[in-house]
Amino acid sequence: MSKRVLVVGGAGYIGSHACKILKRAGYTPIVFDNLVYGHEDAIKWGAFEQGDIRSRDDLDRAFSQHNPEYVMHFAAFAYVGESVLEPSKYYENNLVGSISLIEAMRRHGVEKIVFSSTCATYGEVATLPIHEATPQNPVNPYGFTKLAVENVLRDYGRAYGIRSVALRYFNAAGCDPEGELGERHTPETHAVPLAILAALGHGVFNIFGTDYPTPDGTAIRDYVHVNDLADAHVRALAYLDRCSGSAAMNLATGQGTSVKQLIKAVERATGCTVPVRYMPRRAGDPPVLYASSEQAAELLGWQPSFTDVNLIVETAARWFMRRSASFGSR
Repeated sequence: MSKRVLVVGGAGYIGSHACKILKRAGYTPIVFDNLVYGHEDAIKWGAFEQGDIRSRDDLDRAFSQHNPEYVMHFAAFAYVGESVLEPSKYYENNLVGSISLIEAMRRHGVEKIVFSSTCATYGEVATLPIHEATPQNPVNPYGFTKLAVENVLRDYGRAYGIRSVALRYFNAAGCDPEGELGERHTPETHAVPLAILAALGHGVFNIFGTDYPTPDGTAIRDYVHVNDLADAHVRALAYLDRCSGSAAMNLATGQGTSVKQLIKAVERATGCTVPVRYMPRRAGDPPVLYASSEQAAELLGWQPSFTDVNLIVETAARWFMRRSASFGSR
């Protein structure tokens, strides 16, 4: 009998991709999602329980009915700007909700969790690349809530035996290469889909800052394919099975891509020009962010299979181009 994984937030972008990889690896994913940001049509590889992580009754129902052996936790609000304007929403869902979920694990005797963390826990860093030893100093409520959950997991591990892997990923990008899953956010804030949509005639792509101390003046980020992120989550389950402790690690390619380079990749993939609007820098946006994933390589045996941003963008462009008419103007 395959091992059961409660995938919390499994109807969302990364969670749904993780469910597909889990099923292919021989696990049984059970999606738990409130569908606030998730999509029911992305639930294709296992059972679905609609519920909220802040609800004890919803969680107890799911745990009792499916008896999972592991939890993957993707459920979080993740809009940095909104977190600054509405911190209560973020602390209530991301932190209080996570504690509610972990308490449900305790009640039902589940001791292994893979947590979707973020590079936002590092804040503005002094040196690059970012390593796990880089000080974590978040600069917004979103980052604070994710770091707080990492600390909760660490403390619960010492006190109650909950074992965890926290995966701090950088810029998730791309879509399922087989075309079954894509990236859909409302509102959309991620650079790759915004640039693709602009190329396909849905709006204009904003470039925030052209005077950074980088080769072409635009900000540089580390883009990681969503399938590689999903693969790391499955590897983290195996790590929890064979090792006695917990861990936290980065997921990144170690390569930086500038905004202008990203636009060129989108234009190559779509065959269309990306209309752009030049805007001032956004407060808090660092010039360059990229990271080392040596710890993930050592502990999980993980290496990103998509290391060329052109290939990452191609997977997304194929998905969006097949659905261009359904997006409407922006």
